[in-house]
Amino acid sequence: MKTDDLISMLAGGVAPVDRGQLAKRFGLAVVLAALGSLLMVLVKFGARPDLMEAAQTPLFWGKIAFPACLGAGSLWMVLRLARPGLSAGSGRWLVGAGVLLVWLAGVIALMQAPADARVAMIFGKTWKVCAINIVLLSIPGFIAIFWALRGMAPTRLRLAGASGGLLAGSLATIAYCLHCPEMEIPFWGVWYLMGLVASTVIGALVGPRVLRW
Repeated sequence: MKTDDLISMLAGGVAPVDRGQLAKRFGLAVVLAALGSLLMVLVKFGARPDLMEAAQTPLFWGKIAFPACLGAGSLWMVLRLARPGLSAGSGRWLVGAGVLLVWLAGVIALMQAPADARVAMIFGKTWKVCAINIVLLSIPGFIAIFWALRGMAPTRLRLAGASGGLLAGSLATIAYCLHCPEMEIPFWGVWYLMGLVASTVIGALVGPRVLRW
């Protein structure tokens, strides 16, 4: 058999690659993760009774913007790390900017508040359960996002797992905002972030095991 004939035979059965597979797979994963976390919030905790009134305030949307910013950055990292040989890219800068902005806003809020009110602004009423609840609500995200990652070809498994964990935690935090009554920026910068860090660490720990191929 001639070389040209062999090449033609081998190439003849190759199906074209779906260039939109990555976007489709992670689009479905994000939707399933968000819906799963939202359902858990409504079933386990319930929406805050004053949700409609709170949703009319800029502060409420600022609370959602914080995890949304981290979620957008972590999604960008996950989309890159799902492919072999790519770095996390500029998504990490968006994550860092989100954390920096909420910390800066929190410091300003504390400086403007009376001294005897500052501790309450940091701890609120739900600090003991906030981070734990966020990690719990991240479970649907972990399942959906790691399913999407396993279907691709990540090579930096620990970093991909950490980014997937942060994305799961971010979606869970957005859903948790519908229940959480805390409206002080310093609270978000400590306890929301603690839940997000915990989800990221869990993702980094399980990534090398779950994503190995």
